[in-house]
Amino acid sequence: MKFESLEIPEVKLIFPKKFEDDRGFFSETYNRVTYEKAGINQTFVQDNHSLSRDAGVLRGLHFQRPPFAQDKLVSVLRGKIYDVAVDIRAGSPSFGKWVSTIISASDWKQIYIPKGFAHGFLTLEPDTEVTYKVSNPYAPETEGAILWNDPTLDIDWPIDESLIILSQKDANAPPFNDYANTPAL
Repeated sequence: MKFESLEIPEVKLIFPKKFEDDRGFFSETYNRVTYEKAGINQTFVQDNHSLSRDAGVLRGLHFQRPPFAQDKLVSVLRGKIYDVAVDIRAGSPSFGKWVSTIISASDWKQIYIPKGFAHGFLTLEPDTEVTYKVSNPYAPETEGAILWNDPTLDIDWPIDESLIILSQKDANAPPFNDYANTPAL
């Protein structure tokens, strides 16, 4: 397994090994000892699984406030996503900056997003399935969101905005400046 930091070094790409033969493949997608050696020392307590029927589904930008802030380990089982992490840690030198990567079932990469980041992804293929481990359970009273197309963040989503499919909740998320004026992380 290989670990690689993105431009914001706390966000990491992970490359699990995949052993294939005529029967199919085998892959160890998580090993606590291996991850701890790479500096990822979280205990994951919940696994989530989403299916997006269409390309262009955008989920995010989501986060949870302490004491239920979440570290996430994201994988794609089918399809492809454009994954984004926005630094929302008060006082961080990269506060308000974002990193992105494409991960897919075919490349078998994962992305690790620590607490203190808003997270979102855009499906690039129909019938995309995403799983992610989290370090705290879902706690609706602590959840937050930031508007996906906030001009302050200027995220470079790879498809035309008119093709993006959103939940009502994500379409009505507050702008980044609302969060930046009273950061909770």
